[in-house]
Amino acid sequence: MSCPHLAGVAALIKKAHPDWSPAAVRSAMMTTADTVDLSGRPIQDASPKKGPATGFAMGAGQVNPSKALNPGLVYDLNSADYVRLLCAMNLTAAQIRAITRSVVDNSCSSSSLDLNYPSFVAFFSRSSEVLELRRTLTNVGQEMATYSAAVTPMDGLQVRVVPQHLVFKGNGDKLSFKLVIQSVILKKKKKKFQKSGYLKWVEDGGGKHIVQSPIVATNIHSY
Repeated sequence: MSCPHLAGVAALIKKAHPDWSPAAVRSAMMTTADTVDLSGRPIQDASPKKGPATGFAMGAGQVNPSKALNPGLVYDLNSADYVRLLCAMNLTAAQIRAITRSVVDNSCSSSSLDLNYPSFVAFFSRSSEVLELRRTLTNVGQEMATYSAAVTPMDGLQVRVVPQHLVFKGNGDKLSFKLVIQSVILKKKKKKFQKSGYLKWVEDGGGKHIVQSPIVATNIHSY
């Protein structure tokens, strides 16, 4: 039933914010989702392993419609961003035109696997020790606002955000940052790992808005 429920919440958000893109609506639902239950305890994993659910099990969390209507910041996207992703996946111009059904220039003059998505997946290959994931946030609040980054500690990983603070000058202002994840400790041990945590952008002055994104990191192939 999650799909029709989310579709209904998305419709409510679009009604309240008709100028928002589908990506902005998705971001609002993901970054305001709850990761604790009504008693304040972490949502539990339903698998035999039990324990608190991680990003691998529950994604961003349980949607909170009232919070999603006023997320503070969103990770927005447009069609050109998806074209750059397709280019980075080495699709041909003909294949991209078949997907986009567009006659615009798809010459792949620029490409990027770093889609401006409201979550972070860090896959470490045998040769990688440090990964940088870049994102851009758009202020959808009504006033100037300063946000500070907070990252959940993940055992064996060193995670930092550059810059640590974002100062938005008004509605529609866009600012970029990068999430740097280093796996030197785990790489030395040569162990397979799956780690999960969160990046939170907390609005200064009482935390009126908290923009939360799941982070997952692994060196395990899915095949």
